[in-house]
Amino acid sequence: MTLIEEAKKGVISDFVKKAAEYEGVEAEKLIRLISHGYVVLPKNVRREDVKPRAIGMLTSTKVNANVGTSADYINVEEEIEKAIVAQKAGADAVMDLSSGGDLDAIRKKIMDVVKVPFGTVPIYQAARDCRRVVDMGEDDFIKAVEKHAKDGVDFMTIHSGVNWVSIERLKRSKRLLGVVSRGGAIIIGWMLHNEKENPYYKDFDYLLEILKEYDVTISLGDAYRPGCIHDAGDRAKYTEFIMLGELVERCREAGVQCMVEGPGHVPLDQIETSVRAMKSVTDNAPLYLLGPLVTDIAAGYDHIAAAIGAAIAGMAGADFICYVTPSEHLALPSVEDVREGVIAAKIAAHAIDLIKEGQRERARKRDYEMSLARKNLDWERQFQLSIDPEKAREIHSKRRSESEACSMCGDLCAIKLVKEAFERD
Repeated sequence: MTLIEEAKKGVISDFVKKAAEYEGVEAEKLIRLISHGYVVLPKNVRREDVKPRAIGMLTSTKVNANVGTSADYINVEEEIEKAIVAQKAGADAVMDLSSGGDLDAIRKKIMDVVKVPFGTVPIYQAARDCRRVVDMGEDDFIKAVEKHAKDGVDFMTIHSGVNWVSIERLKRSKRLLGVVSRGGAIIIGWMLHNEKENPYYKDFDYLLEILKEYDVTISLGDAYRPGCIHDAGDRAKYTEFIMLGELVERCREAGVQCMVEGPGHVPLDQIETSVRAMKSVTDNAPLYLLGPLVTDIAAGYDHIAAAIGAAIAGMAGADFICYVTPSEHLALPSVEDVREGVIAAKIAAHAIDLIKEGQRERARKRDYEMSLARKNLDWERQFQLSIDPEKAREIHSKRRSESEACSMCGDLCAIKLVKEAFERD
């Protein structure tokens, strides 16, 4: 039985118990949420040492980090280092999006160092293994999924919401950037050239059989996510929402865990509407967002633009944040870019948890302890409680004050002055 099938029978495995302990929720409550599809707990049956990371309702907001080669830059050791650094910085999941080099070997090497749930986008390999994208056969779409499942991949992004109905909506739209999803673009290009339906949509039941065999969680990809503020909130995106909602039902009925991916570039005033619409049409399936980025002009700082959007999206119900690095839209990220991207997303995730049902009390306790440490001018405790202890300690040590306060105020530190005044009183 798959995890969701066990959940429906009330079976609580040791893996679920560990996940519940990590989240600070009762195992019985967590298993009920999994049984309804409101929470997913990705783990391929072929992987043993995976840290449990529950995603969805009442659980802490999770962060994913993408790594992987490109056709222009293939350095496997650097991608392995990125995966290690991402986990050290707090990533709750890692995806390999490699599109250059020996993809099978790269995937396995990266997976070897990943201890959290591991994800891929199989269509990338299906496309790379053919001379031309449009030359792929329908079987190639499915074979790539089966190969990744056998290798032990825990969750996969699959763009099953692309079909002729959604393509017609795209044609009628007034989009500026069209389709920015690489996986979505591959499938749409293949469909238009071959005049055939998307195999991931047409053969969805067969796809689910493969995923079920290995208990792989499907992440229903958002091929029509807006790639710029101008394109946010259009009919093409909402058409795909509806398609994904229907596919969620089929996943749950088939005994396959599933989550849904969401929009990329959305202005502040549309984020809540977009998130609530997705949660509604997908019956509260865990929502996985790239950002959303709240502006198009933050080149070099898109990790900040994305963190702003993620925090707002989390207030409306988003559960899983895909990090964005400073290199977004500019280049393949460096190791340091990956670290900064994870930290920015972790800040947004914690901000969400401060108000999230089921996590509010635990998250606020950490902030309270930080405030207490600041009151006591306890620097070591402040470093320990920081999302990025290394950077906090480094900044503080560079410009040390002769007083017990920091070098911003020194002896004029407001906390220090008031504390001393009360002690004299």
